[in-house]
Amino acid sequence: MTFPRLIAALTMTLAAAGSQAYDFKSVGAAPVILYDAPSTKGAKLFVVPRGAPLEVVVAYGEWLKVRDVNGELAWTEAKGLSAKRTLIVKTPNLKVRATPDDAANAAFTADKGVLLELVESVASGWIKVRHRDGLTGFVKSSEIWGI
Repeated sequence: MTFPRLIAALTMTLAAAGSQAYDFKSVGAAPVILYDAPSTKGAKLFVVPRGAPLEVVVAYGEWLKVRDVNGELAWTEAKGLSAKRTLIVKTPNLKVRATPDDAANAAFTADKGVLLELVESVASGWIKVRHRDGLTGFVKSSEIWGI
């Protein structure tokens, strides 16, 4: 392969990797263990509680390399995750709005670290969410993690 072709091939490979869409999943009914390698023989790093969102970075057979809300990378078994989408509040005393508007009344307030269920994405960076108590409202995508 000639040098210009090699450069072109590498450029296209990097462009494709950079445009890869990441997937989010949530921990299923039971907490999952995060390992330092894709094996139960790897060192156990963390236990993630049920419902917590994880960003899937790489799939390797029945194992997934995931990123947590703190940015830590680790491996977990795919069978422990669910397609249900949850989000984590990033800011203290987040006002969850009744409508997707900064001036809207607060439907409820959620503290930092609270899990919310993703209901739907709305235009202009707003996300419709549901609290486990059944309350619904809208938050900006910059105020939550898991989207």
